[in-house]
Amino acid sequence: MKYDNLQGEIKVKWTKIIAFFETNFEKKPDLNAILFIIGIRELGEIPEKNFSKEEKTHLMHIANCRVLSYSGYYELHGFNEKGWPVWEKNKPIPNLTLFEQENLLRQHIIEYFEQEEIINFYE
Repeated sequence: MKYDNLQGEIKVKWTKIIAFFETNFEKKPDLNAILFIIGIRELGEIPEKNFSKEEKTHLMHIANCRVLSYSGYYELHGFNEKGWPVWEKNKPIPNLTLFEQENLLRQHIIEYFEQEEIINFYE
């Protein structure tokens, strides 16, 4: 029963995150779009030109590392010569199905939005 309540709470919070993006970006985001925005936020700057394909991939990696750091999978090691965050893997991520991976990321993204005080889920 407690697990069902947790899943319900996650669903409600995830819905609020989607609504936040729809309001602020006028598009319904998928998981990758949310991670991309987190990556940009973690970088802390938006360049004058568009990001290259390689930079976009790196931004997604930064976001994944940042949100998975809540479970201790990654730790911020410092910054590279361009000022981009560099993360080190602390422990292996367990073998999960695609569904389980997405749920893990959603839970950590919710935690990110709470910790960074981007959304107040209790209003």
